[in-house]
Amino acid sequence: MEQSLSIRAMRRAFAACIPSTHEHKAGECASKGFTTVSTSTISTNQPSEQVDDGFRPGLEGVVAFKTEIAEPDRDGGALRYRGVDIEDLAGKVTFGDVWGLLVDSRFGHGLPPAEPFPLPVHTGDVRVDVQAALAMLAPIWGYRPLLDITDDEARDQLARASVMALSYVAQSARGIGQPAVPQTRVDEAKSITERFMVRWRGEPDPAHVKAIDAYWVSAAEHGLNASTFTARVIASTGADVAAALSGAIGAMSGPLHGGAPARVLPMIEEVEKTGDAVGLVKGILDRKERMMGFGHRVYRAEDPRARVLRRTCQELGASRYEAAAELEQVALKELRERRPDHPIETNVEFWAAVILDFAQVPPHMMPAMFSSARTAGWAAHILEQKKTGRLVRPSAKYVGPEPRKPEDVEGWDLVAKQS
Repeated sequence: MEQSLSIRAMRRAFAACIPSTHEHKAGECASKGFTTVSTSTISTNQPSEQVDDGFRPGLEGVVAFKTEIAEPDRDGGALRYRGVDIEDLAGKVTFGDVWGLLVDSRFGHGLPPAEPFPLPVHTGDVRVDVQAALAMLAPIWGYRPLLDITDDEARDQLARASVMALSYVAQSARGIGQPAVPQTRVDEAKSITERFMVRWRGEPDPAHVKAIDAYWVSAAEHGLNASTFTARVIASTGADVAAALSGAIGAMSGPLHGGAPARVLPMIEEVEKTGDAVGLVKGILDRKERMMGFGHRVYRAEDPRARVLRRTCQELGASRYEAAAELEQVALKELRERRPDHPIETNVEFWAAVILDFAQVPPHMMPAMFSSARTAGWAAHILEQKKTGRLVRPSAKYVGPEPRKPEDVEGWDLVAKQS
C-alpha cells in the first residue's frame, strides 16, 4: 500500500512539473528530483498516461471516515459491533443493550424507556409519520445544534430521540382507529423491544417479540451505508440530533436501501403457490431482472446477518422457512452457474423478509422496522461525527458546458422577448 501511494504521489508531482518552464517551478521540481521540460519538446504523437482524477461513481471505495463502531468483514463474512461478532449477540442480549454497546462501547447503559409522548402527526404512512415527528422534537424538547452542546448532552438527546422513534413507529402502526395501549401495560414490558410490541399490538406473541429483537440486533449497524452517511453529513453541519435522525430515515426510504425485504416476499409466495423455485429463479434471471435478497456491495462471502436471521427463523418455526430455504438454495446454485467468477450470496434482506413476515409485520411497514433497528448505528455515528468537529464537503467534477453567452443557450429567444 505504501509503495503504491508513493508511486501515485510521484506521478502527481511529475505531472505538475512537465508543462512548466517558469523558474519557480523549475526550482520546485528540481528539489523533488525531476527536471522541467519545455512543452514544445513533447511530441503530441506519443500516447500519454491517463491521470486518475479521483472520481469514483457513488463514492465506491472512497474512505471518508475512520470509525470505531462497526467492522463488516468483506471477505470473511462477519460483522462486529465494537469488536463483538453479532452472532455472539443475537438471542443473548436485547436491542436496547446493543444500542448501548454501539454508542458507548459498553453494556449496562442502553436505551431508556420511551416517554408517554403522543405521535403529533398521522398521515397514514408510518415512515412519513416518524420522519416528520422526529424533526419536530427539536422545537418541542428544545434540542440545540450539536455545535452548541457537549458530547454527553448529545448522547442523552440521541437516546431520548432514538427510543421515541420506536414509540412513534408503534403508535403510527397501531393507527388512530384503535385506542392507545395504557402506559401501565407498556411499563410491564421487560425490554425495549417488548415495550415497542406492546405499544403496537397490546398483547404481542412472545415469539414475535423474539423475532423482532433478533432482527433489530442484526440490523442495528452496518458501516457507512447511504442512511448512515446521510446522518453523518447532517451531523457534520452542526445540526441538532433530531434533524440528523430524520434525514437518515429519508435516505432509508429508498427501495435500494431500506425497502428490499418487502420485495422478497412475492418470490417466496410464488414458490409456495407453484412449487417451482427453479422456474421462478430462471425466469427472473433470464429477464435480466434484479434478484432481490442476493448480492451485497460489501460482502464477497455470505452476509452474516442472513445467517443470524436464518437460524432464528428455524428456531422460532417461521411458517415460510421451508419455502424460503428452497428458494435460497435454488437461487444460489443458479447464480453460481451463471456467474462463476462473481460470487453472489444471500444478503440480510432475504431472511429479514421471512422473519418480519413471521412476526406479522406488513410489507409497507418493513422499511420503518429497518429504521427502528438502525437508530442504534445512526446514533453512534452522529456522536462520532460530532467529536471530529469537521464538516463533510466532498468535491464534484464539473462536466457541463464550456463558458458561453446566455444567447447560446437553447430557449434564450423566448425569455429575451419577455424581458
